[in-house]
Amino acid sequence: MRILRAAEYRSMPWKNGGGVTTEIAVSPIGAGLDDFDWRVSMARVELSGPFSQFAGIDRTLAVLEGEGIVLEIAGYPPTSINRATALFSFPADAPTAAALIGGPITDLNVMTRRSRMTHSVERLVISAPMEIRIEAGTTLILCLNGEVIVPAAQPVRLGALDTLVAGPDSAGLLVQPSHEATLFVIRIGVISGND
Repeated sequence: MRILRAAEYRSMPWKNGGGVTTEIAVSPIGAGLDDFDWRVSMARVELSGPFSQFAGIDRTLAVLEGEGIVLEIAGYPPTSINRATALFSFPADAPTAAALIGGPITDLNVMTRRSRMTHSVERLVISAPMEIRIEAGTTLILCLNGEVIVPAAQPVRLGALDTLVAGPDSAGLLVQPSHEATLFVIRIGVISGND
């Protein structure tokens, strides 16, 4: 189990140079924008315009702050995403343009290399202790807001935008919110034959 603190995330330009992204975690560690197996990041979107394209990558996007965004993806009808809608998954190599609904947003991006990895993302709003299922592969728990404690030999406290990374060796993790907390649970799996 690793704890990633929000203050330690690294920021870098978007692949297309149109903004700034904050990288939460990437595998392999130190991988760049063209050679990662999986990547979890947040981006501040200040203006409407094109998204960066990533060859061979599947992507899930969630809005964390702001009014929302409308995505126009080649081959899909326009899709509106805000903090209340379902998370949206799409191929990151399809030409994609974004229109802001009411000003800048911050979004969460989860990306996996289609030939090697799969992912799922779940948004949970909790106000009571809850056990989070851990599967084979890697599970990340991002605390968007509020605060949670993970009981262990050394209890772990996650504050706003901190992330816990768990491997497949634990069946589940109990999380205890101090009040209401919003969590994103990201599960990343290896496609059989690629391990």
